[in-house]
Amino acid sequence: MTITELPPGLAAAADASLRWYPEGPYSLSQTLGVLLRGTGDPSFSSRPDGFWTAFTTADGPVTLRLTFTAGVAREAHVDAQAWGPGAAAGIQGVPRLLGSADDWSAFDEPAFHATLPRMVREARRRNLAVRLPSTGRMVDCLVPTILEQKVTVIEARRGYRYLMYRFGSRAPAAGTAAPDGLLVQPTPAQWLHIPSWEWHQAGVGPQRSATVMRALRSAVALERLAALAPAEAAAKMQVIPGVGVWTAAEVVQRTHGCPDSIAVGDYHLAAYVGAALTGRRTDDAGMLALLAPWKGHRQRVVRMIGLSGFRKPVFGPRMTIQDHRRH
Repeated sequence: MTITELPPGLAAAADASLRWYPEGPYSLSQTLGVLLRGTGDPSFSSRPDGFWTAFTTADGPVTLRLTFTAGVAREAHVDAQAWGPGAAAGIQGVPRLLGSADDWSAFDEPAFHATLPRMVREARRRNLAVRLPSTGRMVDCLVPTILEQKVTVIEARRGYRYLMYRFGSRAPAAGTAAPDGLLVQPTPAQWLHIPSWEWHQAGVGPQRSATVMRALRSAVALERLAALAPAEAAAKMQVIPGVGVWTAAEVVQRTHGCPDSIAVGDYHLAAYVGAALTGRRTDDAGMLALLAPWKGHRQRVVRMIGLSGFRKPVFGPRMTIQDHRRH
């Protein structure tokens, strides 16, 4: 995979630009889709003119547009354009964001591949363009992950959108092409100044909001975890009260592109993996036992099960959506 500068005419349209060659099958939507907190995530926008996102760097906020051009052999590429004070820093992280550090060669090695369940092998054959992205942005991933603790996806994403629209910042201007309503997540200082009644209005209970506050009081140290190995970063995150195995795993899957981290404690995952691999539901211990032969690649296996289209039978009660915002 290689990186080159864009032609001068195109580079002049942005504060910083680059062109990245994946040198193999590649899907922008499948790679970056795991970063979105639902289709209504205001920090992302997928349009015909590209995949847009906005975030904060150490130098300030940046608006980033990514466009994929298909081609044969080494002609396929992603063009990245960035605007705003954080443009240079944002561009620097683009290759890892696109999955440049994600290496599937050991997973695809014939001897290892032959040990995988047929469902997983077939899903991999149909999804060679998937990469695991690495954002390197700990706070941006940790906060919405904490909001997802012990509630339904609908509740979590509703609360996250509310807080983004109330306290997020408008993305840096990117000419006339930028999507309307594209927002940058609040900075750690801005998160820390959100009053308790706004958390309540967002449907975020005091336990989760308190965890966010505890984590962000050490935001600088938290961001340093991006430079550590995934397992070490996950372990250090769990020193923060309220951040457990599930939260840490969900974070390093995205910040580090970790190919092995498993979200133990997930409400659905163990039963889903058990049903897919054995036809029977199982618990966390059973899931880890099932995935043990592929240690080092367990998240890749789970990702391929998800892309296989498998759906487990639904039995028993579902989690109830609670709404205490008017109480």
